[in-house]
Parts: sequence; C-alpha cells; structure tokens
Amino acid sequence: MRTPQPPIRLTVNGKVRDVDASPDTALLYVLRNDLELNGPKYGCGLGECGACTVLIGGVAARSCVIPISGCTGRDILTLEGLGSREHCDPVQQAFIEEQAAQCGYCLNGMIMSTKALLLSNPHPSEAEIIEALKYNLCRCGAHVEIIRAAMRAAGHAVESRV
Repeated sequence: MRTPQPPIRLTVNGKVRDVDASPDTALLYVLRNDLELNGPKYGCGLGECGACTVLIGGVAARSCVIPISGCTGRDILTLEGLGSREHCDPVQQAFIEEQAAQCGYCLNGMIMSTKALLLSNPHPSEAEIIEALKYNLCRCGAHVEIIRAAMRAAGHAVESRV
C-alpha cells in the first residue's frame, strides 16, 4: 500500500498554493492543469522551444522539464502574474505597441524571457536581446517585431513603422 504524500507547497504569482501531485510532475502540468494558468504553453516537452517559460526566482526557466519538487521555497512567476489588462507590465505593453505576435504561441516565452533579461540587465544592447531570445522559437516569423518590442521594453528608441 502506497503512503499518501503531503501536498507540495508552491508560491505562484505571489500566492502560496498547495498541490496534490507527485514531486516529479513537471511544473508546466501543475500550472496549467491544477492552477489553471494557461500563459505557459506546451510546445516541445523537451525544454527547447521556450513556449513554457516562467520565471523562477527571477530567472527564465522551462517549466516543461522542471519537477515541482525543485520549485518549493522559490517564487514562480507566470505570464498571468506579470500584469493585467488594466495594468500591463512594461514588457507586455511594448509587445502590444509593436504588435509583436502573429499566432501568439511563442508569446509567453518571448515575454517572460524578455522580462528575465531586463531583471538581470535593465539596459541590454540589441545583441544581448537577440542572444537572450535566440532559444525561443517562433514559427510565424514575427522575430523583427519581437526584437523591436524587447528593445522598446528596454528603453531603446524604436522608429515608428508608419
């Protein structure tokens, strides 16, 4: 007979949540299925595409390959915790202003990776932005707009596209 495990306590978007799941369950599944946070997307399931990116302790992390046991006692931030429709985070606002999405599937990873970059380096160069985002895949070809949005979020002047 298997002994029931105690719930695992996670801090997600500033709220403490107890989760009844196996310690080796991928964080992505808990976020989407148990906590109903759908910002992080399931993409490749291998930690390579970036669609599932969240911030853990302010650092970009691929939630599809991180077991929840490694997240206890750490602050997890998802796209939903970044801002709201009424009060967008500056990164979200920059992506809106630059219309930096087509299908939107990569958007979570692009925004969260940009946020992580700006937390560690508030004034990155364009080359540093490109480097930080190069492992986030976008199949629609919105890279130009995404880079422009990240540049805007970093405080760089971005020429009008009109």
